[in-house]
Amino acid sequence: MKLSDSSGLPADSDGPVFAEPWEAEAFALAVTLHEAGVFGWGEWAAALGAELKADPQRPYYESWLAALETLVEAKGVMTAGERLARVAAWDRAARATPHGEPILLSRG
Repeated sequence: MKLSDSSGLPADSDGPVFAEPWEAEAFALAVTLHEAGVFGWGEWAAALGAELKADPQRPYYESWLAALETLVEAKGVMTAGERLARVAAWDRAARATPHGEPILLSRG
């Protein structure tokens, strides 16, 4: 199975399409984690499928991100606490960043 075979993946004739930069980053993170051997595509498909089924109205890449979070915790890449601390740090950095400037984690 290839990632491009993923059911529901927003794509055009050139490949995946992204509405926001974070979607492309989440896509790249899934590919990188797979290439590093963290999970196989079968595991990925099961995790993403479960997220899509759990909330069919949720935007596709939000389900994608939820699947990534589930897998990295299940595989011991990071704990739930570490993930939540990272989310909080990025949230603080985003709120501290003037409009139009890049968000830097150091601002949090």
